[in-house]
Amino acid sequence: MESLARLLLLVAAAGCAAGALAATPHPAKGLRVRLTHVDAHGNYSRLQLLQRAARRSHHRMSRLVARATGVPMSSKAVASGSGGDLQVPVHAGNGEFLMDVAIGTPALPYAAIVDTGSDLVWTQCKPCVECFNQSTPVFDPSSSSTYAPVPCASDLCGDLPTSSCTSASRCGYAYTYGDASSTRGVLATETFTLAKSELPGVAFGCGDTNEGDGFSQGAGLVGLGRGPLSLVSQLGLDKFSYCLTSLDDTGKSPLLLGSAAGIAESAATAPAQSTPLVKNPSQPSFYYVTLTGLTVGSARITLPSSAFAIQDDGTGGVIVDSGTSITYLEAPGYRALRKAFVAQMSLPVADGSEVGLDLCFQAPAGGVDQVRVPKLVLHFDGGADLDLPAENYMVLDSASGALCLTVMPSRGLSIIGNFQQQNFQFVYDVAKDTLSFAPVQCGKL
Repeated sequence: MESLARLLLLVAAAGCAAGALAATPHPAKGLRVRLTHVDAHGNYSRLQLLQRAARRSHHRMSRLVARATGVPMSSKAVASGSGGDLQVPVHAGNGEFLMDVAIGTPALPYAAIVDTGSDLVWTQCKPCVECFNQSTPVFDPSSSSTYAPVPCASDLCGDLPTSSCTSASRCGYAYTYGDASSTRGVLATETFTLAKSELPGVAFGCGDTNEGDGFSQGAGLVGLGRGPLSLVSQLGLDKFSYCLTSLDDTGKSPLLLGSAAGIAESAATAPAQSTPLVKNPSQPSFYYVTLTGLTVGSARITLPSSAFAIQDDGTGGVIVDSGTSITYLEAPGYRALRKAFVAQMSLPVADGSEVGLDLCFQAPAGGVDQVRVPKLVLHFDGGADLDLPAENYMVLDSASGALCLTVMPSRGLSIIGNFQQQNFQFVYDVAKDTLSFAPVQCGKL
């Protein structure tokens, strides 16, 4: 059983400090950038922070499931100047963390959403047909000496899931995110700057028609997925990692790219564990793992091997995702998990609808210092066990006294969310197809 004396109170998701590029003195050894939570400067109440995270997670889960299950959520979209209609697939979009990047020559800084569930790197571009508000100037391609549009016949254009050819023979793209958010424009190459290191020739979407408020504080998105247009693939990185700090921690969350991304053994509080990354041909961008079981307290939950397996039609499976806060499990697995928590908790079940979570308990009036909750362990292929501290799966709304489990049911896809990942370093080794993790003091990275 796990003591809740240190339980996360969701006070300081707003306290995550502003992200800033942290220069590495030896770029050849890898790049280091800092991530900022999207609600870091919103001055939200505790309840609002939890509600916002739950709402974003629900929308993102719906988009990810729609993408994985092939639910038809297409929309008519005309790529800039194409003169034709595109049937636009649904992409993940959104996210919980921002990174500072700069684009062009001279370099123009902006904040971008980091997304392990998608590939395209994009930002808003002038001249805007329609652009949402952003805190930094919109990128003007005509002001950069290194901007180059991608022609329709380019292999890069062929890497897009859908594309069109503009009247000027430029590669047009269109992405929609299923919640009225979308970006359209042309694919181009440009010099990006990360941690004071210039990265020439990065392909990105130069969006002149961008709609919706789903991009939070970002002026675009940096995809870190497994597809050919992601930043990871374009830079030829063998691995990357991140360590997401607790929401009550004012420190930044480090993102490490390339050779700097290995487990920081000096900061780890337990040995690293590894599990294979699994590829799903139907969804090549996602980082799938094999979840073999769950333990709640003293009870090992036994489920058929098919419960979390990738199905023949490409549905199912379990992905690790930085942009979803809450963990979602396929309904049979979730029901068994929920039943185990209800049986082992010594508190009455409470209504979690106001918070936006399914299973909540009423905390005692005297506080949660003496409350103990069952341990939660996720078991993965290869013998890797993600043994979670209580603050990684239970949250307390001090105003209502609701103590809530940050796991929800889903259908068609399971997602390991970032609440469960906090204060662990996760290393995505794309060269060796492994995911490694260890509990780490993120502030020491």
